[in-house]
Amino acid sequence: MNSVPAESTSTADSLRLFTLILMGALIVLVLCWTLKSGLTASRIALAAFLTLPLWAPLRGLIGRHRRTYAWATLCLIPYFVLGLTESIANPQGRFWSGTSLALALLLFAGLIGYLRVTRPQREADSG
Repeated sequence: MNSVPAESTSTADSLRLFTLILMGALIVLVLCWTLKSGLTASRIALAAFLTLPLWAPLRGLIGRHRRTYAWATLCLIPYFVLGLTESIANPQGRFWSGTSLALALLLFAGLIGYLRVTRPQREADSG
């Protein structure tokens, strides 16, 4: 059953595409940040580990599962914390940390926006 209201399908599709693009951008950013020091086995393992929370909800996001959009917001906490911490502690890494922080916040807004647009309409109480 499709839980997307008919009048908001184009908005929901736009928000879905927005979130998928931002998810991909955040994955690429974390991979570049992790692998900038070189391609070693330990760096590749670290990159895979650091991007794992972003890969976990990807299938549900592509499949338009509202529940996945809800719990995917929790997967963004490490990237928000990483961006905030690095921007304070490491002045040389402010580009990476600021971009990570901005992408995490935009992705959070996109996920919440999708949930609001696809919220099932309740029937008006008759009485």
